[in-house]
Amino acid sequence: MKIPFLLLFFLWEAESHTASRPNIILVMADDLGIGDPGCYGNKTLRTPNIDRLASGGVKLTQHLAASPLCTPSRAAFMTGRYPVRSGMASWSRTGVFLFTASSGGLPTNEITFAKLLKDQGYSTALIGKWHLGMSCHSKTDFCHHPLHHGFNYFYGISLTNLRDCKPGEGSVFTTGFKRLVFIPLQIIGVTLLTFAALNCLGLLRMPLGIFFSLLFLAALILTLFLGFLHYFRPLNCFMMRNYEIIQQPMSYDNLTQRLTVEAAQFIQRNTETPFLLVLSYLHVHTALFSSKDFAGKSKHGVYGDAVEEMDWSVGQILNLLDELRLANDTLIYFTSDQGAHVEEVSSKGEIHGGSNGIYKGGKANNWEGGIRVPGILRWPRVIQAGQKIDEPTSNMDIFPTVAKLAGAPLPEDRIIDGRDLMPLLEGKSQHSDHEFLFHYCNAYLNAVRWHPQNSTSIWKAFFFTPNFNPVGSNGCFATHVCFCFGSYVTHHDPPLLFDISKDPRERNPLTPATEPRFYEILKVIQEAADRHTQTLPEVPNQFSWDNFLWKPWLQLCCPSSGLSCQCDREKQDKRLSH
Repeated sequence: MKIPFLLLFFLWEAESHTASRPNIILVMADDLGIGDPGCYGNKTLRTPNIDRLASGGVKLTQHLAASPLCTPSRAAFMTGRYPVRSGMASWSRTGVFLFTASSGGLPTNEITFAKLLKDQGYSTALIGKWHLGMSCHSKTDFCHHPLHHGFNYFYGISLTNLRDCKPGEGSVFTTGFKRLVFIPLQIIGVTLLTFAALNCLGLLRMPLGIFFSLLFLAALILTLFLGFLHYFRPLNCFMMRNYEIIQQPMSYDNLTQRLTVEAAQFIQRNTETPFLLVLSYLHVHTALFSSKDFAGKSKHGVYGDAVEEMDWSVGQILNLLDELRLANDTLIYFTSDQGAHVEEVSSKGEIHGGSNGIYKGGKANNWEGGIRVPGILRWPRVIQAGQKIDEPTSNMDIFPTVAKLAGAPLPEDRIIDGRDLMPLLEGKSQHSDHEFLFHYCNAYLNAVRWHPQNSTSIWKAFFFTPNFNPVGSNGCFATHVCFCFGSYVTHHDPPLLFDISKDPRERNPLTPATEPRFYEILKVIQEAADRHTQTLPEVPNQFSWDNFLWKPWLQLCCPSSGLSCQCDREKQDKRLSH
């Protein structure tokens, strides 16, 4: 009798262990505003599949990105730690990587949730955008590559989608071109014309050496400029499968469909083993794109077309899970890396940014519109459908949440800033584990959020705020994004204080006259900020000029493509398959 009993016990143990280790799909949009999905109040953009996900699970209404910019936000998401802890937050104006051949990236000593889950037997894949670096010292060391950070499979782009990647969509380097190319050329031109006029009038004789030196300098600047325009796209906008470049430059033709097929095939390959899929869309970062099935179909121009195509892709994944009978055993998370880019307007005056709903600001600043993002989780077997949770949560919380579900112990040699979401999601707790959340503008501590225990108030104190331009607008339109220091910000002493629970639009800063505990609240927040900054060790700056700038010896090109760096193995493979 003992043997059958023990057999039944071990079978039950194995079954319960499997049930507690769900498949995990983490879906991240790029620059999607909290006001874009229908489940967050949008009445004109059609997002039935994202809405279906929300109605079948939990909708977080105060879900916060750890940074309002792509690279640091994604670093925080992957590691469960504020990006300043890993050196993935910049002290300069540029807070994201712009070249694939930069040497900065997610440090090799950082631990991602992919690493933890891979060690627990999960099959892991990243489909889509990475934006956390590529190589350190040689183009083949791939020290920052997804496959060196816990992923078994990678299909996507190592950098990000940029206007420069799509011909005719403009450039993110317009300001740089003006300062480094157009103004110097104008100065040289005016200087040459002035000397020529003075020479003709006999007032000044210009040595030929100076004349030819200025001409050479102008020619050099122009040559470098034209070379940059010609080579930037192929050198930085390419698709990879694992370590291999398969399309250089990348094609936008049916790009979302290709990402969706890759995601679906990964799921189909792993129906018998637990898997982690990070589906990181290129939508809706500019340059905007969509396939012919979606182009011109939305009520919001090319931006709306892109959102609706992304929603279709989400639907394909949900349908596949249903077909494979995996839905009940799969935890799905949907979010955006930060708020919508409100300053994103095309040269033709078309709005290419999304909606942050009622919230102020957007991408690249820490007003609520920049950091409050969609947060949806569904796991039918465990999470009750149709819930809405208003407590403060962070994209860093995914790290400890999935680690615990996979049975992986959290690293003990570092601070993990995220908190396990399952007690909130299962209704075992009604209060967020985050008493304080720290909002960084690049590497600068910008604001602190305090949610006292046993209180409905959520205090938010700004040490500085961006100077919107034009004055009275909702963004930094003159610079395309808001910056974090110098003349671009206004410092506040005492800090600017809001009660987000009563003033989510951040329109009415509190004063000692309107809030009797004004100074007491600020004192608690300042003490929390001081304690937090004491936990920050000095780490290498991944955005130092040495790490940020393009290095020719790190540049990847298609094999046998010569100096052109162009190939399309996607098209070749498609022809062979037919």
